[in-house]
Amino acid sequence: MEIAISEAISSQKYSEVPVGAVLVDLQFNKIISKSGNNVVRKKSPIAHAEMLVISSSVKKLNKRYLENTAIYVTLEPCAMCATAISEARISRVYFGAYDEKKGAIENGIRLFANNSYYKPEIYSGILEDKCSHLMKKFFSELRKNK
Repeated sequence: MEIAISEAISSQKYSEVPVGAVLVDLQFNKIISKSGNNVVRKKSPIAHAEMLVISSSVKKLNKRYLENTAIYVTLEPCAMCATAISEARISRVYFGAYDEKKGAIENGIRLFANNSYYKPEIYSGILEDKCSHLMKKFFSELRKNK
């Protein structure tokens, strides 16, 4: 999670919402891919950290499914990212801060409660204080500068 936090901090330097993600191979405990949000820089609403990590990993591994992997994300994934996690068959999701507005795992639509979706193991609240602080600080500074 510390690496995901570093990715989030790096993305914040470019006025991105500070979210970071890391995909790890569970068999070898090695990082496959890591990224922060890139929505602003890529001018793309789908350039969330999770989406970038999944896209990069399937290309790198030349595989459609990312079984036996874990994704670490600083913020509870939204519906789009949770769906991508399910479609990629990622085995485990570790997330830090809860997202009461747009989160889709333990908040909002609770995507994985629907039996139609592949359901990974979920571990929530990992380094929650640190991850939440990043978000609160970012949005506080954003409001000050308006």
